[in-house]
Amino acid sequence: MELITNRNPQQMILDTSDIVSKSGTNFIEANTKSVSLNHLRKDCTIPVFAKDNESTISHFEFVDATFDLVKQQFPNEIINRPEIRVSHIIKGRTPDAIGIPAKELKEHQKTIYYERMAFIIEIPSLTENVNRNSLSLTVGGVRSYSEQNLYSKKSLEKFKVFIGFKNIVCLNLCVSTDGLMDNIRIGTIGDLEQHVKLLLSSYNKKRHLGMLEKMSKYQLLENQFAHLIGKLRMYQNLPKDEKKGLFAFGLNDSQVNHIVKDYYRCPNFGRNEYGSINLWSMYNLFTEANKSSYIDSNLERNVNAYEFINKLGNSIEFKTPDWYMS
Repeated sequence: MELITNRNPQQMILDTSDIVSKSGTNFIEANTKSVSLNHLRKDCTIPVFAKDNESTISHFEFVDATFDLVKQQFPNEIINRPEIRVSHIIKGRTPDAIGIPAKELKEHQKTIYYERMAFIIEIPSLTENVNRNSLSLTVGGVRSYSEQNLYSKKSLEKFKVFIGFKNIVCLNLCVSTDGLMDNIRIGTIGDLEQHVKLLLSSYNKKRHLGMLEKMSKYQLLENQFAHLIGKLRMYQNLPKDEKKGLFAFGLNDSQVNHIVKDYYRCPNFGRNEYGSINLWSMYNLFTEANKSSYIDSNLERNVNAYEFINKLGNSIEFKTPDWYMS
């Protein structure tokens, strides 16, 4: 499977406002909001390590550096500007605002930064059709200050980066195991380049697309789907010793409820007229439900859904026993 390349000699960077989505949703929901890269640069303060006042790597630096690397790695492609979602706002005030009631603060007296941030950079000229859905190559990252001890001296900071695909129909992210680096530790933004380059070089695009395409070949009957949902709910409450040896399913009960709801109601990935559902559709129900995960757990749960669906597919193909289906 070869990616479709658009050799456009003109401007190759598009503002995301120029892209019309077929869905009114975002690549992640939860309690996030959309912000611009310029907002992160101009309006947000930069947290420091409390004991030595050394600066952390800002969200702006992370996104901007990744954006530059993507442009370097794909110099002849159309690249959208980063789509950025943030959550858990941390508010403060300038020294001249001491003692002023919050409702009387002026805008220039307020300071903010966001504890958690996720972004994607879509490359729409690299698009594949998989199971009658258009998927565009996408690079992105996640940063959460909650995973950093800001009360200590400066130390290596944690970042996550990924490469995968975005389903144009629903904006769901499709991320494989080898498409995610979830524990990058760097001291400076310059250290990021080698990690991103390693990720892009080690990611097996053809294998990933092949595994996604293969999902549509297997399906569950309505009673099998109902049985699976029951086992997913049972798993959450199993004693620890009984969970040993079982695949660790990542979504929670409310997300499982979301999957059931969409099984009946989703026009793109719900059940067919006979009540059956193929694994590709179920995978998209899983990744849709995962949009309600907080930023700091979203990518891991996304990969978990990918691995879980492929595990079910292998069980069906090779007729091997599986606790979730037995």
